[in-house]
Amino acid sequence: MVKAVGSGAGAAGTVAALVLALMAASAAAAFDPVVEEQNYSKTQERQNIYLTPQYQVQLAQVSMQNEQDSLLIQATDPERSFQDDVCARGDSGCAGDARLYDWQSHGYGIVRSVLYTARNGATISGHVWATRAGPPRRPGIVITNGSVQADEQLYWYVAQALAKAGYVVLTWDPQGQGQSDTYGESPDQNEGAPAQSDGRPFFDGTEDAINFFLSTPQHPYEPESSCSSGTTHAPKQDRRVRSGLDSGYDPFWQLLDPSRIGIAGHSYGAAGVSYIGQWDPRVKAIVAWDNLSQPSPGTNSGSFPPGEAGCPAHPTDRTPARITKPALGMTADYFLPPAPNTQQPDPYGCQSPQTTTNANNYGCKVYESQQYSKAGVDTGAIVIRGGSHLDFSFIPFPPTYTPGPPFGATLRGADEVAWYTTAWFDKYVKGDPTADARLLSNRWRHDGEEGAVDPTHDGNVFSFYYPSRLEFHRANGTLYDCEHLREGCPGLSDNDGYPGEYSYIALDRSPDIPTPATPGAAGAGGAAASGIFPSASQQAHTFRLHRVRGRRIVRVRVSVGGRLLLRRTGRSLRTVTIPGLPGTAARTIVITTHTRRGLARRTRRTVQGCGALTPPATVKLHSRRGRRSRG
Repeated sequence: MVKAVGSGAGAAGTVAALVLALMAASAAAAFDPVVEEQNYSKTQERQNIYLTPQYQVQLAQVSMQNEQDSLLIQATDPERSFQDDVCARGDSGCAGDARLYDWQSHGYGIVRSVLYTARNGATISGHVWATRAGPPRRPGIVITNGSVQADEQLYWYVAQALAKAGYVVLTWDPQGQGQSDTYGESPDQNEGAPAQSDGRPFFDGTEDAINFFLSTPQHPYEPESSCSSGTTHAPKQDRRVRSGLDSGYDPFWQLLDPSRIGIAGHSYGAAGVSYIGQWDPRVKAIVAWDNLSQPSPGTNSGSFPPGEAGCPAHPTDRTPARITKPALGMTADYFLPPAPNTQQPDPYGCQSPQTTTNANNYGCKVYESQQYSKAGVDTGAIVIRGGSHLDFSFIPFPPTYTPGPPFGATLRGADEVAWYTTAWFDKYVKGDPTADARLLSNRWRHDGEEGAVDPTHDGNVFSFYYPSRLEFHRANGTLYDCEHLREGCPGLSDNDGYPGEYSYIALDRSPDIPTPATPGAAGAGGAAASGIFPSASQQAHTFRLHRVRGRRIVRVRVSVGGRLLLRRTGRSLRTVTIPGLPGTAARTIVITTHTRRGLARRTRRTVQGCGALTPPATVKLHSRRGRRSRG
């Protein structure tokens, strides 16, 4: 099941035909309901992470903070219009992995929030990730979300893993997702809406995200003109930059090597990056999470793969692209919602994505990867055993959710996604010759954590229903082809250069410690010394509340720009935490505290960009009747 040759299309075709015959024979095996029940039960493994009491406390705290942040954004930036998006508040099932929110505060890495204007005038929300440790110039990755309940937080786990691997990473919410605007600006307010049926936010939006990612102070970001009317919405971008709301350019531009860019996407975003990655010459490689599709804009008619609406103002933006860039597709045994098989799946049951009738085989598992191989372009298809469409995004739920956690995923699926995504980009974007060893690792065929939770103690993470495959040219120029990774092929090895078990959570939460020789280290004269690592612009602030004439504080109100942000009551309030403010413009915070006697102290503070606080303004005390006092 493996060939390792430098050339010889005839031999390759013979081997491929033999492999297909063997797989077809395997697919004819009798269906075993017991085996299927065990396999399907794996979709409930991830809930053992987020249903623990400790995790639920973290999730509740993160959800409350995200909800406050959402209200604050609306209060301080009323032009934004995202409250109708499914994940506008970023709470509960929209929070992503709650363990990853202390990325910067605990010294695991650095992150900056960004806002920019899409080509149709919608304001797009995102974050840029990196580490202080690392080379002065690094490759970059843009991640495009899936649709509906798929805000950027759900993909922070892999963004942080990539940043740890030496990349600058942009995560962003496509229009209509998370905290990006639901609609554009007149006359293009309906372009891209609704995002889930229009499709342009995942295709054109990916192109806009790349444009922003590559912007610099010398070449600030300006949006392309719209598809619907050809209108430029650059005036909105410029106006918001001047007011300190939008980002004029990528805040980590000095770290980014613009000649090495990769893109990854999930679901609708996978269709977007499958096309844009081939269409845009700046992109070097693609990873598509459920799943790789043809490099075409398609249509927004509901067919698979999902496509985008037309572009009458720029029809050349809808030109199909040739397959020339290496692409990895990742998928899983089950789709959305995951449903158990009732008969033996046929691993090659569809000759094209449109002909499949099996819901779990939506879009086929390995079809597009095979098309890449026919085109002579490096590719792979990884199928997660027992996984679902939600293995690629981290969606937690509280235990009180009825009728129970609806989005099943495996325990190790996210780790497998992070591993192969990083290895693929290491090879084709970073140009690291050691990436071959990680792609050809045997570790996922005998994973200890997988075996510990699996119903049959099977440590092999690859599907037995659908074949996982890799066909690519190694660093020495030879062609490697393994058509069934689960069964194993010559050339796979335990010596992949990575010590111990792989865990994205352990990697993401490892200290970011620059060495003295590392650009960015204190005194090294590198990145940090040159000021390219600014402080976070959305750091939360906790204020101590002092008693008024010795009386306890029982009520506090916080307003920003004349708008109420939050209120708290209690028997004796000692502190109040205010979420970080968006943008870089100055904001006036007014904190009003009350005692049971009605005495109040009003404190004004100003928050500048990067969360810097000015000294408190003059403090005044007021009684309930308005009599002025001192204290």
